[in-house]
Amino acid sequence: MTLVVRAVAATDQGLVRSNNEDSVFVGNRLLVVADGMGGLPAGELASDILVHALAVVDEMPDTGEPLQDLIAALQTANERIEAAVADDDARDGMGTTVTALLLSGDRMAALNVGDSRCYLVREGELTQITKDDTYVQALVDQGVLTPDDARRHPQRALVTQAVQGGPFRPAGRMVPVVPGDRFLLCSDGLSDYVEDSVIAQTLLANPDRKTAAAELVHRTLENGAPDNVTVIVADITED
Repeated sequence: MTLVVRAVAATDQGLVRSNNEDSVFVGNRLLVVADGMGGLPAGELASDILVHALAVVDEMPDTGEPLQDLIAALQTANERIEAAVADDDARDGMGTTVTALLLSGDRMAALNVGDSRCYLVREGELTQITKDDTYVQALVDQGVLTPDDARRHPQRALVTQAVQGGPFRPAGRMVPVVPGDRFLLCSDGLSDYVEDSVIAQTLLANPDRKTAAAELVHRTLENGAPDNVTVIVADITED
């Protein structure tokens, strides 16, 4: 049995921002969401550099080592961001988050840095398969905050690491996949303003990927959408 991933993306600059610093890529095996930071136009540049560096992996043969392939491409992106900052002092501090999935056989490699997330819906249940690199997540891990407290914390958007041209430690894992699995990749413009229960309900109630993606963006707009929002809805199917 050969598994394939079918995916669609949707993005919106939101109701407050004047530009969209998110970048997104949907390929044959590779899915990427990157949320740029550093202000106009540096954030847009950082996320664009990252997505273009990772997109090369989608054109490569399946090596059977998808995590290593993603990490190598991420290091290339980091070096290019470092060079872009060196070329222009105005770009100092620019960087980007990333969450990426790469299909290899019957497994999916998941990689993330920062607070862009990846979720899996399987048998009617939503599971977050990435972990935020944020100040409030560290407080949750220490038992200082509950997850509900973290959602309302004024510093919930403070990331503890990003791809900025310096050292970072990406988190990666392999996820066995089966037909019927549905993945969601998103920037924090969705996860900070739409509850997980609503995300789950939306993904389960809309079998059509395009409809599901559009509805998730719509939910964010309903909640004020102070940030850019980007989503990828992806289904695992038999070829």
